[in-house]
Amino acid sequence: MQPTTIIYWTRVCLGIVAALISTLLSALPDVSFFNGITIALLVYIVTYYVYKPLFLTKVEKTSKIFSTGVGAYFLTWIVAWVIFYTLLAPHPS
Repeated sequence: MQPTTIIYWTRVCLGIVAALISTLLSALPDVSFFNGITIALLVYIVTYYVYKPLFLTKVEKTSKIFSTGVGAYFLTWIVAWVIFYTLLAPHPS
């Protein structure tokens, strides 16, 4: 597989993981919506710094490592977060 394909699909999977973490944090009392967004951003930024040394010589530009899968990651994260939150978060009756 090409390096950009690996980066893309791992970020999609990590979007689901970040959504689960965001949901679990959002279900706690005194934790705001913005903490979930912060988790998503942190996971994405960490992936850049993990992928950079691994794929630096295998892609054309360094910016390609950062931008590959950004849309898919955040779209997957928001959809998974809504689904997880709907299923797991306590709702008042």
